[in-house]
Parts: sequence; C-alpha cells; structure tokens
Amino acid sequence: MSPIPLPPLPTITRLASVTVVRHGESEANVRYRRAVETGDVSVPEGRAEDAVLTRLGEEQAAAFGRWSAGVGDGPELVVCSPYARARRTWEIAAGEYGGRGVPPVVVEERVRDRENGVFAMHSPPAWRAADPEEWARRERSEEWTYRPPGGESLADVALRVRGLLGDLDAVAAGRRVLIVAHDAVALAVAYVLEGLGAPLPDRPQVANASVSTWHNEGGRLVPGVWNSTGHL
Repeated sequence: MSPIPLPPLPTITRLASVTVVRHGESEANVRYRRAVETGDVSVPEGRAEDAVLTRLGEEQAAAFGRWSAGVGDGPELVVCSPYARARRTWEIAAGEYGGRGVPPVVVEERVRDRENGVFAMHSPPAWRAADPEEWARRERSEEWTYRPPGGESLADVALRVRGLLGDLDAVAAGRRVLIVAHDAVALAVAYVLEGLGAPLPDRPQVANASVSTWHNEGGRLVPGVWNSTGHL
C-alpha cells in the first residue's frame, strides 16, 4: 500500500505579516510584450537589473504608496530588491507617506529577480532564434525546475527566499514586513510559506504593482490576498 502523503507542514514564524509587491511596469516589460506580439528577435543592450520604470510604472508605484500609507497596520520593515525598477518603485511609494513615518528599508540581493544567465534580456522569440536547441529543452522541462545556462530555476529562487524568510524571523520577529521585488519572488514566497511538502505553485501571472499578503495566525503565516490590484 502506498503511503498517504501528509498535507504541507506549515512554516512556523514570529513575523507578524509579510506583504509582497511587484515593481511597477518597466520598459523591459513593455519590450517583452511587444516582442511576443510581433516576433521581434532583437536583444536590447544593457543589463536586466538596470531596467527603469515607464510612466505607467511610476503611477502604479505612487498608487501603491498611497494605499500602503493608508493601511492601519502598515509595514515596519521594507526589504527591497537591488534592481533599479524595484528600488524606484519603493522610492516613489515612500514619497506618498507624507507625515507618516516611512519604515526603514534594507536592500537585499536575495529578493532580486530570477536570473536568466546567458539569455538575460532575451524575449521568447529572441531566445528561440539564438539557440533553438536550448529553447526546445526549456519547452520540454518543468517550468519550476528549468535552469537556463548560467541562470536560475524558480526552485533556485525559492531556495534563497527560504533562507531570507528564516533570517527575517530571527531579526524582525513580531514585525510587519514588506518585500518590494519581482514576480518570481512573489511565487517563491507563496511556495515557501505554504510549508514543507507544498505542491509546486500553479498561480496566474503576477501583475505589476500587485500586492500579495500573509498574516500570522498561531505562528503560521496564512494567505490573505494574492495578486491584488484593487489599489491601482
């Protein structure tokens, strides 16, 4: 008889809450969408981490800031990705706090975006054109475990996020934490907080400037909203 699998064993934590906001729309997001729509195989110059917000992205960041400043139990600590689009999102959001005290922020490399290695800045059409064999391997692989050459899988992102959440439990016990980061990080947080043995995430795309929340109930961070854009 096959053993009956246990439900996920919850992660026990002293954090009061965790909120994850994805950065506002970036110029890289716009280029990516256009490339998918048109089949453009060009690869822009520059580094993925330097992509800046569009005007819409800045408006989204401000809208998030107004919402965050108006929440009764707002963040007490902000953990921000080192990437320019995330740092700018928080800079704009913090400017909306007005007379309310802005929470302290730490820039933490473990909430950087998923790294695509040699295919950084490549849209799907560009990737397929540059290396059809590797693209075919990606298509055959599980999305969660596929790792591009020199890059990361989503499982790799979850590993570093798991370590970060453990460190936050030690240094920010009892505090409400806001993470300003990327879609891959939001997925990783959801996966880790579901507990040991959790199924792989099957969630919709994480929208720009969307909010996902977890709050502490009996030592476990339970989900509140996921991918919410009602504040925009």
